[in-house]
Amino acid sequence: MEAFLSSFTAVAIAEIGDKTQLLSLFLAARFRNKSAIIAGILVATLLNHAASAWLGAWAVQFIPAAWGAWLLGGSFIAVALWLLIPDKDDSADTAVLKYGAFLASCVLFFLAEIGDKTQVATVLLAASFEDAIWLVIWGTTLGMLAANVPVVYAGSWLLKKVSLHWARRAACAVFMLLGIITILSA
Repeated sequence: MEAFLSSFTAVAIAEIGDKTQLLSLFLAARFRNKSAIIAGILVATLLNHAASAWLGAWAVQFIPAAWGAWLLGGSFIAVALWLLIPDKDDSADTAVLKYGAFLASCVLFFLAEIGDKTQVATVLLAASFEDAIWLVIWGTTLGMLAANVPVVYAGSWLLKKVSLHWARRAACAVFMLLGIITILSA
């Protein structure tokens, strides 16, 4: 259960102010079918985070046991610092929009997550909890939904109420704590 809760919390907080939240806002403004947008986010995130988690669980076997906690802890701390850098809104590929809310959401979210902080976090979390890979996948996926579904429904109002500056700092603190705990567990 620790794997699920750590994964959910880390991604839900890290996602606040992320470019995929801006993408959620864009999609919600573009399409009326909110459930299709959310279904697209779910499918894209499951596929992306499953691949990322399996990569993390596979890669950890090549790290010497004595280095494992230090490398993972250091990586969590690096992601923590990365979270302090605001994302830029990459303009969405409008060609995919003609295929409707579900497909557009699915394709755009999958592409937006490639190399994103939450994808890197999923790799690291899976490496940390290699025996609970499915809990990591579900935790990160539901964390992604927890951060993006409110934006789809309450969009601009919600983004005006949440201080992105403090959200990034809170996410940084969570990842910093995960890094320190991982290093101290060595």
